[in-house]
Amino acid sequence: MKITDLRELKTDELHMELDRLRRHLFDLRSQRVTEKLEDPSQLSKTKHDIARVFTVMKERGEMDVEQKQYHLESVGTGGKTK
Repeated sequence: MKITDLRELKTDELHMELDRLRRHLFDLRSQRVTEKLEDPSQLSKTKHDIARVFTVMKERGEMDVEQKQYHLESVGTGGKTK
């Protein structure tokens, strides 16, 4: 994903994209462990995409991104934390 595409997204959409990318990275890491990962370059590409999202958030002056992500996850699960 290009950074110009990310800049067009709303802040809530950026948070959702960050969540999607983190889940995708988790899936890729799981595939790597089980030796089912066909394209290892996907790991670094996904990490770079995550960094791009953080860059756009920082440009917008977003503070406490991690805390907001945690809040969105808890709201998405009905307030239940693990």
